[in-house]
Amino acid sequence: MVNKMEGSVEELKGKVLRPAEVVEYQHGAIVSRTLLDRKTGTVTLFAFDQGQGLSEHTAPFDALVQVLDGEADISVAGQAHRVKAGEMLIMPANKPHALQAVEKFKMALVMIRS
Repeated sequence: MVNKMEGSVEELKGKVLRPAEVVEYQHGAIVSRTLLDRKTGTVTLFAFDQGQGLSEHTAPFDALVQVLDGEADISVAGQAHRVKAGEMLIMPANKPHALQAVEKFKMALVMIRS
């Protein structure tokens, strides 16, 4: 089992992962690690230090956020959501969304491009 950011993405393939342990927190920063990047979509893990976030933006594809650790405020088309570890949120294509870590926060982001 892989528990840390050790090794390349290729070395992670075929192994059991604990996603919250594949990306580590960094003080005052947002850390990301893309696990899959295909024409049809991506899977990226993120770790946000408390207070870090992403400003409002849109994406041309649906995206699924699965919270792995902590909690964050995510707004989608002006509607606020507090999401916590174990919860998911689907962000629809072309709708503005933003994210702010209420506390240290890790998520998996799955973006479907087709």
